[in-house]
Amino acid sequence: MSAPVLYLVVPCYNEEEVLRDTAGKLAGKLGALIDAGRISGESRVAFVNDGSRDATWQIICTLTEEDALFSGINLAHNEGHQNALLAGLMTVRPYADVTISMDADLQDDIDAVDAMLEKHAAGANIVYGVRENRATDTFLKRFTAETFYRAMRGLGADIVFNHADFRLMDRRALDALAAYPEVNLFLRGIVPMIGLSHDVVHYTRLQRLAGVSKYPWRRMAAFAWEGVTSLSARPIRLISQMGMSISLVSGGMLIWSVIRHFMGETIVGWTSLVVSLWFLGGLILLSIGVIGEYVAKIYLEVKHRPRYLVQDFIGTHETTER
Repeated sequence: MSAPVLYLVVPCYNEEEVLRDTAGKLAGKLGALIDAGRISGESRVAFVNDGSRDATWQIICTLTEEDALFSGINLAHNEGHQNALLAGLMTVRPYADVTISMDADLQDDIDAVDAMLEKHAAGANIVYGVRENRATDTFLKRFTAETFYRAMRGLGADIVFNHADFRLMDRRALDALAAYPEVNLFLRGIVPMIGLSHDVVHYTRLQRLAGVSKYPWRRMAAFAWEGVTSLSARPIRLISQMGMSISLVSGGMLIWSVIRHFMGETIVGWTSLVVSLWFLGGLILLSIGVIGEYVAKIYLEVKHRPRYLVQDFIGTHETTER
């Protein structure tokens, strides 16, 4: 059996500070794997420029000129991390037997690539990179991240705990992923839905090589909410159940009030009345907001706009649109 063609797919957004260091480390890893005969000499690192505002694309162009191991995919404008990652995977799909996606900051340990390839050789179509622990995170980040994963599972999403977007997918898995056309994209939840043979590789997350995280708390919260509303309709059902519960409580209060009235006891308590009104008003607005989120997602889906547009593809093949 011949060695597989491997593409490392690396989404980039304003990564000029770290990109050359990342490229050097990835080239070293690919070169070692090629020399060992574990992957084909046609293997590449595919950098995906997600509408960066700095010199990221210029650096990618230079890298492709300096070394044939590099290729570059330039999106027409910023589409967000998930769409950029999908663009990279779908663009290289016709040429790769195996892809591994990772972030440009190389906090994902590239030495785990060897173990991923071993799992694939043993028959796994998908291999998830899973963090050993979150010892390097602050307490707040660790708490919010673990709460997110537990909440997603509680809402019915089949999500891999402590897994981000560091994963191996072979061509069969990519072909299956291409059959999921939704615009509201949350790959951490969609990929496990594919099924197929899968395995995990545990690794220790490293510090960033340079620069700062592109995911501040605000974007992380938005990303988490996107994941919840993209994968599960359970929040809608929870609203219905909550409405029924409040209706039952209200019915009980009505009966109690009538009984008190006929007993000749005057009901007092403006404070409790006002608090109840504010509580129910807030609950109604929250419910409308959640329902509105789902309506907005339906609106985006039915328009069938392309999820990304590749402007340039250099170092390997041609431009594509999906």
